[in-house]
Amino acid sequence: MQRLEGMLNYKFKNKALLKEALTHRSCKLEINNERLEFLGDAVLDLIVGEYLFTKFRHNGEGELSKLRAALVNEESFFKIASLVNLGSFVSMSISEERNGGREKHSIISDALEAVMGAIYLESGVAKVREIFIPLLEKSFAKIDLKTLSKDYKTALQEFTQEHFGLMPRYELVRAFGPDHNKTFEIAAFLEDRKMACEIGKSKKEAEQLAAKKMLALLKAQTFGRPEFF
Repeated sequence: MQRLEGMLNYKFKNKALLKEALTHRSCKLEINNERLEFLGDAVLDLIVGEYLFTKFRHNGEGELSKLRAALVNEESFFKIASLVNLGSFVSMSISEERNGGREKHSIISDALEAVMGAIYLESGVAKVREIFIPLLEKSFAKIDLKTLSKDYKTALQEFTQEHFGLMPRYELVRAFGPDHNKTFEIAAFLEDRKMACEIGKSKKEAEQLAAKKMLALLKAQTFGRPEFF
């Protein structure tokens, strides 16, 4: 914990609070980090929103919302947490660790939220801002919509509506694996034609991957209805 405190440049007054923030529910202890994660999520949403509001003074609500969504999510928080090697500090069960828990984006991003929630409880929002924003800026050298936008489902929908007058749809093909480590396979369709099929650790991730593949396929075709129609 002292090593993590040094990397965060923050010394916890209440070590038990930090221990709670680093305890995954797989430990099956009376206290885990889920409540602190809930709090930290709200705090980081506010801090990032305030940061973007100040940084992008001429952007409208829609663009600011997209930027915040690109930064306040599991993948972004995992990237930020990796700067301080947060996965190595999380307490988890042996089985979870054997299943790659220290590299699971959901576990590590949740731990980051919990740690920030714990700092907020001790020292307030200004201290969280002081710690988190430099980590954010170090993780993302360039913060703008073009660089950060990876919402392939939205991009695909806009493309298919513009060029085909159609909406893509997604279907769950299967879910497999143990309950604590589920994997999902999602197929993407345009009308009744299956265009892509991808696997992810969540339905959302699989849908995004399928949309990315389908968008690339459609963009490779001549504009207008491609041959397979």
